[in-house]
Amino acid sequence: QVQVVESGGGSVQTGGSLRLSCVASGLTADSGSMGWFRQAPGKEREGVACLNALNRLTNYADSVKGRFTISRDNAKNTVYLQMNTLKPEDTAMYYCAAGGWYGGCRLGASAYTYWGQGTQVTVSS
Repeated sequence: QVQVVESGGGSVQTGGSLRLSCVASGLTADSGSMGWFRQAPGKEREGVACLNALNRLTNYADSVKGRFTISRDNAKNTVYLQMNTLKPEDTAMYYCAAGGWYGGCRLGASAYTYWGQGTQVTVSS
């Protein structure tokens, strides 16, 4: 049984940093791509970053390029999202997704099979 669990959310001020972690038990690095998504109140879920551990491809939303970095520790079967220079518009529930496309990675939610419950990120001005 696959279980996806996020952690690391919290409250920070503008310009601060957070690192989110995601453990996908039951999956390995060759189980497809993984991604981070976020959803703010009243808005649709949007793809933030994704990574394919096999071919090391990554993809980022334009709004986070240069500020967020996705990485994976295969030994720990954990995917991270390092978020720097946070802005109030980054405030959202962040979700980890797994079991995505094997050939690369996509930022569309429909490309992923397994989802976590989310971790809240709040950035105050």
